[in-house]
Amino acid sequence: MESGQPLVYSIAAKVHRSVPIRVELDDLIAYGEVGLAEAARDFDPDQGAKFTTFAYYRIQGAIYDGLAKMTWTSRARYRRLRYEQMANEALAQENHAHRGSLSEEVGWLGQMTQKLGVVYLASQCDEESSLRDSAIEDANAKSVFIEVAQREMIDKLRSLLNVLPSVEQQLIREVYFEGATLQDAANKLGISKSWASRLHAKALEQLARALGRLGAD
Repeated sequence: MESGQPLVYSIAAKVHRSVPIRVELDDLIAYGEVGLAEAARDFDPDQGAKFTTFAYYRIQGAIYDGLAKMTWTSRARYRRLRYEQMANEALAQENHAHRGSLSEEVGWLGQMTQKLGVVYLASQCDEESSLRDSAIEDANAKSVFIEVAQREMIDKLRSLLNVLPSVEQQLIREVYFEGATLQDAANKLGISKSWASRLHAKALEQLARALGRLGAD
């Protein structure tokens, strides 16, 4: 816990600079301390990773969880936060993966990119979203053509949820459609957050493969 204090402050300060609303740095540090405590509880030195490496995504994830519970006036801003929050969860699951050759590294990067693409699309899936809202709220709004193409991909993603087992399907709906944090979704499903995180990673992989079969690479 003591060795992780500088990391908590560093991550909290970085997130604080990137958040487009007024948030107290001390609040972010407090959320980060929760993540540090969870990392200290779950860390297994026999896995061969440094504690700070293991703790990084847990601290950052706890900060994002805290931010997700705050009031956001812009739906576009909330979507960006949701993407960062769930991308962090996906990366945390890959944190201990051991890859050897360059070809294995390239293969992993391709798979991870596909998963993060699914996270991005799913983060736009809130029930009230529309193309008009997205274009108005996002300062870097895409062309109408790209927006329409993206909406078609989101519709495909929604339909592909049916390929998932029921628990993974419900988890994705809770997190991306209902706006629950991964912890809240885990509580509702009666499972641990760590297990929910693994199910989330598994669901992303299945959805990425399904989209790829539809020519959505």
